[in-house]
Amino acid sequence: MTTKAYAVTSPTSPLAPWSFERRAVGPLDVQLEVAYCGICHSDIHQVRNEWGNATYPMVPGHEIVGRVTAVGAQVTKFKVGDLAGVGCLVDSCRTCAPCARDLEQFCEKGAAFSYNSTEMDRKTPTYGGYSSDYMVDEAFALKLSPKLDLAGAAPLLCAGITTYSPLRHWKVGKGSKVGVVGLGGLGHMAVKLAAAMGAEVTMLSTSAAKEADARRLGASGFGLTTDPATFKRLAGHFDFILDTVSAPHDYNAYLGLIRLDGAMVVVGVPPEPTPVAAFPLIMGRRTLAGSLIGGIQETQEMLDFCAEHGIVSDVEVIPVQQVNEAYGRMMKNDVRYRFVLDMKTL
Repeated sequence: MTTKAYAVTSPTSPLAPWSFERRAVGPLDVQLEVAYCGICHSDIHQVRNEWGNATYPMVPGHEIVGRVTAVGAQVTKFKVGDLAGVGCLVDSCRTCAPCARDLEQFCEKGAAFSYNSTEMDRKTPTYGGYSSDYMVDEAFALKLSPKLDLAGAAPLLCAGITTYSPLRHWKVGKGSKVGVVGLGGLGHMAVKLAAAMGAEVTMLSTSAAKEADARRLGASGFGLTTDPATFKRLAGHFDFILDTVSAPHDYNAYLGLIRLDGAMVVVGVPPEPTPVAAFPLIMGRRTLAGSLIGGIQETQEMLDFCAEHGIVSDVEVIPVQQVNEAYGRMMKNDVRYRFVLDMKTL
């Protein structure tokens, strides 16, 4: 099956039209006509080989939503015409200890990812959602409620689950005092989700101009982190902080905002290692941890939660022909809060 796409052929080349062959529909496969695909900041890192693991040609995209156009003979979860999504994961070994706990993202044999990866045979390359269609085993396809705006739902497959998973794992709920560091693609989802879980949410941002938006999204408090007084005012205030920032910043300052036995969880990836002092951890028996997306079961739980609470990402929908311009704007933080490609324009 010939698939139209936008691909990059080197770390310095722009994304451009490209065609390739998807495999035929297998017994357990779900074929999806891609309607929308979100642009994640990790797409930029990958196409520019900033993580050192790029293979070319590369078709990015792991926030994929659309409608099922074909199913294999043994598929039971989906039928033609259903809405469906594909996130970062497309397979795993399914037998190791993490997989047995529905934590496929931590597969001990290495999960198969939506693009810049291979299928579990370690030979067949995976190409992502900047494409006309996608093929995935039904076990890694996700059901989408028709209640959700389809374009706004696309970023839930990465930004949504990346923030939902740590909020759930650290048992954020009614009465929790939550700080969210950074109001971007991840941060705006963290605010929405934590507020919907019943938490008291404070946005911690370097930009005073973002206060109004933070409150619109569900934050009840705001801390300007360029002002040293903020760190005195909020010292020991939070049960949980979710740090979504990928720019260099001082973890130690934020650790001081956590109360006894609280946790700060990192989901942003700064380009350089960040020094962490012992005392901010020791003095409050505080935890500094990280989190990576979520397994398929938890991602489905997140999508159902969002449908129940009417949560989608704030998006700017653009034609695929503007993808390179969008990358440039993202590098300038000129998006509120996620670009989504309209793949019908392909």
